[in-house]
Amino acid sequence: MTIAVTRSGVPETNIHTVNTNTVNTSTAPDGTAPDGTVKFLSIGSLDLEAGGHLPEITLAYETWGTLNADRSNAVLVQHALTGSTHVTRGASDEEGWWEQLAGPGAPVDTDRYFVVSINILGGCYGSTGPSTPAPDGKPWGSRFPLVTLRDTTAAEARLADVLGIDSWYAVLGGSMGGARALEWAVSYPDRVRRCGVISIGASSTAEQIAFAQAQTLAIRQDVNFNGGDYYGGQEPEAGLALARRIAHITYRSADELETRFGRSAQGGEAPLQAVSLGDRGRYQVESYLDHQGTKLVRRFDANSYIAITEVLMSHDVARGRGSLKEALAQARAEFFIAAVDTDRLYFPAQSHELAAALPGDVPVHVIEAPIGHDGFLTEIGQLNVQLRENFFA
Repeated sequence: MTIAVTRSGVPETNIHTVNTNTVNTSTAPDGTAPDGTVKFLSIGSLDLEAGGHLPEITLAYETWGTLNADRSNAVLVQHALTGSTHVTRGASDEEGWWEQLAGPGAPVDTDRYFVVSINILGGCYGSTGPSTPAPDGKPWGSRFPLVTLRDTTAAEARLADVLGIDSWYAVLGGSMGGARALEWAVSYPDRVRRCGVISIGASSTAEQIAFAQAQTLAIRQDVNFNGGDYYGGQEPEAGLALARRIAHITYRSADELETRFGRSAQGGEAPLQAVSLGDRGRYQVESYLDHQGTKLVRRFDANSYIAITEVLMSHDVARGRGSLKEALAQARAEFFIAAVDTDRLYFPAQSHELAAALPGDVPVHVIEAPIGHDGFLTEIGQLNVQLRENFFA
């Protein structure tokens, strides 16, 4: 029996609730789930790299298309930090987050490929995470163990085993999704034939870890955090919203913020008119960040934000594997590397460093996007030709 939990941590059997969004789990006449439907799979227990242990793991995932007879057409699309498994529409009208990349007739053509997307271990879109029940029936909360990128990859490999996928035609993703793809290619070199790493380098740098720490600390210092055991009470919404504000500044470029907002005041508010500091109105850019924080609070769990941010902080494909070149030499995949020209979170130079360390002559494809890091999502269509020529001919 599949068990999911609401954001309050209360188990609900046979009702697949992911945060505040109810997922369609109806089946087709032949007993299979329609494309783009969240499914759940138990993969057993897992000893974790940092020393912890999870006695039972469930992974949520979605699929599109049909696995062919020799199981050679499977493509794994990895989501970014707060992304979900809903890459593209499928049987519903709900828009996916990478419609330009995947779908009927898209570069990752769901009429040709069997496309899979997995909610990362530690997440809150159906996979085992801090808000799901521990063996005692209570939410894991503060007891949820530290999970690394290699742990999440090991868990996903088990799901692939159950699906009968010995080798992926391609694994690709952007931002944290790109880190997940890269780890797959090095951890399981015989199981990844093509690897797309977009808008991320070979490891998280000191600056990227610093930004991440500021975000997790914003949540931990919320008066309602309660050490991570806030389920059933007030949630640390202010801390989570602040974490999102910090993150979103790094997702957008300075030029984009200046062009969109400049020094303009929010409508009906006056930033430079107030008797006291606490009474002033907001600039438009402040209102924009408030909006981004509020949106995330409505759909994401604060503990999962911390857990997955820690996963991204652990990203270092060369850790324990020698030099970067030695680590990447273990991979057997054909690589596709891309960067956003205005990215100030994962600088294009990191993508060039990664490409230079790979065997052979691997080019770095450039997405031209004034908005910054988020261009990997909004402007991935710029690489349609290159993706079709290199990966999905």
